[in-house]
Parts: sequence; structure tokens; C-alpha cells
Amino acid sequence: MTNASSPGRLADRHVLITGAGGGIGLAVAEACIAEGARCSIVDRSAQAPAAARALLQQHPESLAYIGADVTDMDAIPRMLSAAQARFGPLHTLVNNAAVFDMAPLLDSDEASFDKMFAVNVKGMFFVMQAALRHMVEAGTEGASVINLASQAGRRGEALVSHYCATKAAVISYTQSAALAMAPHGIRVNGIAPGVVDTPMWAGVDALFARYENLPIGEKKRQVGLAVPLGRMGSPAEMAGAVVFLASDEARYITAQTLNVDGGSVMS
Repeated sequence: MTNASSPGRLADRHVLITGAGGGIGLAVAEACIAEGARCSIVDRSAQAPAAARALLQQHPESLAYIGADVTDMDAIPRMLSAAQARFGPLHTLVNNAAVFDMAPLLDSDEASFDKMFAVNVKGMFFVMQAALRHMVEAGTEGASVINLASQAGRRGEALVSHYCATKAAVISYTQSAALAMAPHGIRVNGIAPGVVDTPMWAGVDALFARYENLPIGEKKRQVGLAVPLGRMGSPAEMAGAVVFLASDEARYITAQTLNVDGGSVMS
């Protein structure tokens, strides 16, 4: 948190965050606002979810909600236009929208594949492309993109093949975009969270219970204990890494995906 004598590391910057109806995305918005930013938060529901509404009530002058589906190519320019109309040129995009599913490899179907790649890869890329085009045209000083990957993008998992592949693609696109944008002075980085205690984990745990014949809650317990630091991460701990990468403290960092996973992956 900033104090009254400090303007904050993101003072007067406009940050757009997708997938921000709750969990990591909403925690990122809260952390950015605490550092002086104005935030446009995006989620697919037309009206802000309950958790987001509470934060909107606390920060009516620095937080705005936009309902948009990142898989709708026509919605992306409208989303960016609405954000710019409210808070001006975009300084940072936090590409957080994602979905999860899992199944044994031999049982995995086309619908699950299409859904995950549509959101986690296609949506991520075209939101990033549109935001970067705006940043180049606006010449926004200190502009950056932060893509949310995952430790799942660092290695394969037997039951999670499609999700792992989508997050590996996020890491690869982050590297390519960083090289393409370097001549414009725009940085592109990512973070790779480990297991994070968000509402989504109830669904993840239920899927593992089904496919690994475990009691509800057991997989969540196991994955927390397997982390070298001995627990799952929190959304706020992911948000701290995003704030750092968006700030001038990271002005010489680009093309990197930072592991924020309690030591689960070493690279």
C-alpha cells in the first residue's frame, strides 16, 4: 500500500485487466489502484460480479467495469474504446482471462480443446495485439503488457494436456511480442503462477477428485503441501508481481515470464 506522501509506483497510469471479475484479476486491480493507477476491469458477464461490485463502490473514480468476451473479435475494439473513453490512453494490459478443463488424454474431446484455445490463446493474442496497436499509435511512455501464463506452461501433465499447451503458447507469444515491440519501447512480460487459492480451485479440485478418485478437498491439500514453501499462493501475491512488472522498477525487463509459484518450478 502507498502512503499519503507517496504518489505510488503506477501513479496516473491506466491499467486494463481482463478476467477481472474475481480471483487474481480483481486482486491485480486492487493492487494497481493502491499504487495510484486507474483500472478498467473486464469480465464476460454484462454486469460486474459481486466481488467486483464491492471494489467498484470503494473506488468509483479510479475503477470501471466493462463486460466483454475476449473470444468475440468484435468485442475487443469496443472494450478498448470504452476503456480509453473513461481513463484515457492505455499504459498497461494485464491479459488474465482464462478457462480450465481437464480429462484423460484418450478421452479429451474437441469441445474442450476449442474452448480453452479460444480463450487462453486466441483471446489472449488478439487482445494483446489490439492493445499493442493502440500503445504504438498513442506513443504511450512506459507502456507494457503482462500476460498470465502458468506453471502448467512449463511442463506437461497427463490430465491437463490442453491447458498446459495453452499456457505454453502464452509464454511463447510473450517472447515473440516482446521482440516485436522492443523497437517501440514497449515491454511484454508474463507471470507463471503456481497453485493459487482462488474460487476456481473448487472446480479444479472436483475434476481431480473425479479422475483420480480422491475425496473433495484432497487434491487441493496435496498440491499445497507439494509446494516448496508449503502452501498455495494467494491472489495478492500474484498481484505484487504484476505491479512490479508494470512499474518503472522493471523498465529493463522484457520477454520474461516470472515464476510466482513458491519454488515449484526453477528456471
